[in-house]
Amino acid sequence: MLSKSSLKYVNSLQIKKFRYEHQSFLVEGAKSVQELLNSDFDVETVFGTDIFYQENSRLLNHHFELLTQTELEKLGTFATNNAALAVAKIPKNAVLTPQEKEWILVLDDIKDPGNLGTIIRIADWYGITKLICSENCVDFYNPKVIAASMGSFLRVKCFYTNLLNYFAEINAKNIVGTVLNGDNLYDYVFPTEGFLVIGNESKGICEDIEQKLTKKVFIPRLGGAESLNAGIATAIVLDNLRRKKAL
Repeated sequence: MLSKSSLKYVNSLQIKKFRYEHQSFLVEGAKSVQELLNSDFDVETVFGTDIFYQENSRLLNHHFELLTQTELEKLGTFATNNAALAVAKIPKNAVLTPQEKEWILVLDDIKDPGNLGTIIRIADWYGITKLICSENCVDFYNPKVIAASMGSFLRVKCFYTNLLNYFAEINAKNIVGTVLNGDNLYDYVFPTEGFLVIGNESKGICEDIEQKLTKKVFIPRLGGAESLNAGIATAIVLDNLRRKKAL
């Protein structure tokens, strides 16, 4: 049975202030919770239906609360959830540095949770495991971000920081960014390692960060669309990066 204290606590984690006060976040849906239970994330509590418990009891080495579907749907953000919801601990915001022959994705002021979740999923697809976010990006642990990432948040690490300071401290090389006055993306051969910068959905990369770019690229527009959202732009650039990277 769902207690009032559990309902209040879990619902509070939909708000950034309380996520960071408790250092906890929500993971919703059967597949994402299953992947979470198989990861090295610290899981605090799992709420689930009887069917979920029967199918996943071997994974449940954590506090488990059996709920009806109606009770489960009161807890999270999903309109329908007939399986499970978990509360996990937010990992430490640890510095991520590049390894040899590695590309790191850098996000400047991404505001839309759905975009960030999609970008995390795209990064995972193309083998990008490190994400550097500006301090004004939407929260990685926002429930909408976690849902849109479809479990990829478990495989892509994130570090929030001042981007200018970060680039300076690690002496970053090969900083490639998407800008309107850049060179044709399809003509560019990417180096074997570096940083790919994706900017704000409407404003692009901020001026200070743009000045740090060592290469500016542009996705050619052949039709009449006004713009691409950040997730689609990320996918296009990463696809070209993986296909046209120097050996």
